[in-house]
Amino acid sequence: MKHICYLLTMVSILVASCSSQYVVNGMSTVESLEGKTLYLKVYQNDDMETIDSSSVVHGKFRFSGVLDSTMMANVFLGETSVMPLVIEEGQVDMKIDENIQSATGTPLNDSLFSFIKRKTQLETQMAELPRRQSQMIMAGMDLDEITQQLDEEAQGLSRQNDRLVTHFILSNCNNVLGPGIFMILTSSYRFPVLNPQIEEITTHASPYFMNHPYVREYLKAAEANMEKIREQHYKK
Repeated sequence: MKHICYLLTMVSILVASCSSQYVVNGMSTVESLEGKTLYLKVYQNDDMETIDSSSVVHGKFRFSGVLDSTMMANVFLGETSVMPLVIEEGQVDMKIDENIQSATGTPLNDSLFSFIKRKTQLETQMAELPRRQSQMIMAGMDLDEITQQLDEEAQGLSRQNDRLVTHFILSNCNNVLGPGIFMILTSSYRFPVLNPQIEEITTHASPYFMNHPYVREYLKAAEANMEKIREQHYKK
């Protein structure tokens, strides 16, 4: 009997040693988060499911657990998504401030937040256009010239943003970042559609990407919606 117990103990130790671990050490400077519970969720069974939770105490929180596979995740406050991150082996340092969020320390998270930083820069430039318009008007510039110049800049920034997102997804279509960013991109749509950007991505994406459960369901719904739109167009 002792030999059996010893054997079972050794098997447990070996299994534990072979399992990967993830640790997310978080820090928040947002006062409204103090005392609140944050939830770590991943996309499973066609929905976002909680895999861990942590209360913010003195600006600190922590997620940890056994890692079965690398996963794209989101930190939620209630039903509101706070920020994305990747659950992968190693320690992730997460920061939540009023103006910026980051998760660094592991390869995929470093790549993700480098992308988010560049995307944020483009969005900031876009947000500054109305202020620049006011400055140009106050400087006495012609309104038509102002409109033409800023419209061209807005279109250029929009194209840069689309190229950035498309390139990032295709560059990461063999890991969790590709489907993860695709999910964030398409969640901003009112309903699933097939637009030129989606078609470019799906035309060049890998089998890994195309077989992701969310991608499959999105494309199925988008194709059905596009068929309905075509039918309505023909009826006219």
